[in-house]
Amino acid sequence: MILGCIADDFTGATDLAALLVRAGVPVSLRIGLPERPGIGPSDGVEVVALKIRSVPPEQAVTQALAALDWLRAGGARHIYWKYCSTFDSTARGNIGPVAEALMGRLRARQTLYVPAFPENGRRVFMGNMFVGDQPLAESPMRDHPLNPMTDSNLMRVLTPQLSAEATVGLVDWPAIRRGAEAVAGIMGRCETHLICDAIEDADLATLARAAHHLPLLTGGSAFAGHLPDAWRAAGLIGPARDRADLPALPPGPAVVLSGSCSAMTRRQVAAYAAEAPALKLDPLRLDRGDDGGMAEWLSAQLHAGRVPIIHGTAEPAEVAAAQAALGAERAGALVEDCLARAATLARGLGVTRFVVAGGETSGAITGALGVTALRVGAEIAPGVPWCAGEDGAGPLALALKSGNFGDERFFERALQAAG
Repeated sequence: MILGCIADDFTGATDLAALLVRAGVPVSLRIGLPERPGIGPSDGVEVVALKIRSVPPEQAVTQALAALDWLRAGGARHIYWKYCSTFDSTARGNIGPVAEALMGRLRARQTLYVPAFPENGRRVFMGNMFVGDQPLAESPMRDHPLNPMTDSNLMRVLTPQLSAEATVGLVDWPAIRRGAEAVAGIMGRCETHLICDAIEDADLATLARAAHHLPLLTGGSAFAGHLPDAWRAAGLIGPARDRADLPALPPGPAVVLSGSCSAMTRRQVAAYAAEAPALKLDPLRLDRGDDGGMAEWLSAQLHAGRVPIIHGTAEPAEVAAAQAALGAERAGALVEDCLARAATLARGLGVTRFVVAGGETSGAITGALGVTALRVGAEIAPGVPWCAGEDGAGPLALALKSGNFGDERFFERALQAAG
């Protein structure tokens, strides 16, 4: 196994897996920490999907180290710590604490942080993150309900997450444009943690050529997707795999479930709900035990042959009001738990295809369904694949979408792509 990956949420894991499949390597995706030892695919990748983006740093570190031990026991030659392309986590972590813990266990002297995903509009220039044409702190990420990002400078974001002796540096864009040797020159300095600029895919390819030998790399999915070509150029893995062996998706009814409140998901939900039956969940009503008659409503829609959407997607002011009344953690948990229950109800009614928006929501739903492994299929949009798996009732398919990925018609396109 050339690479073992630890992802901090479930949509991030499928995003990562999709880019690696695109790069022509076999990928195995595990949902949650595997219980039994396993051997990863030859010249391929194991991805372990955890749900640790917003938990206390101590819990995140414990789970990440357990995943690291499992991956190393399976033969992983390199480790990748995957987090969101917008670098979001709590004020205390968990990007920095997990990276330091992994470095310690691997005895790694240095690592890179490469969150940029130019294809999806996430770019880093002189250490500052941009989402589209907006600085991170001026983008809709400033209103993220769990991890609001109020500083665009990733060096300032990362530094307080690390130990006092850690040093943070920058691999800037002018150096990247000079090529892999210039990047290697910066890496030869004393900084142990290097934030990397990247404004286009060619920059990611340069970084991969310069750093593919490191035992630990960190970043978004786009950087990982360039590592296989760097390893092939170095003669470390074989030629790209034929993508004709992607898994087939089971036929059957579908449902859309959304807990994300990102700007793009709000637009996607509005577009889909304008043409399909929709049930909106209200945390304040859920707190009183009122889910709007979800079970009866869902059954009626499915029996009529429709593809309904059940969602807790709301505008920032609505989210703020619910959090003020219930607390941020409880407000989010009420919606997640209800969507997980909706998934189990839908599965009991014969649904085999689930389109899910939101990382926390995806974790809750895959957990409720008891899905522990997925086979990664074709991409619907950059970084969002259909995946095939099984639960106790048999085969099913999941499309797990990070909040801001896809265009306004994503739900419709996902359903069309499933066939």
